[in-house]
Amino acid sequence: MDYIEILGYVAMILVSGSFLLKDIVKLRLVNLIGAICFIIYGLLISSWPVAGLNIFVACVNGYYISQSMKTK
Repeated sequence: MDYIEILGYVAMILVSGSFLLKDIVKLRLVNLIGAICFIIYGLLISSWPVAGLNIFVACVNGYYISQSMKTK
């Protein structure tokens, strides 16, 4: 198992584990970190659909985290 595959597993654990969180901001933050890992993973394996989808997911999570921080 090489470091690229390990990165993919880490991303998978972060994204799937984020859905176990009850606090929506924490969920989005962990999901954002997982999406960033998936972006890097997708670029390293030259999988543009993986990278593209996770760029979108990261942007959505970043937007809602910033909106949540503004209201607090």
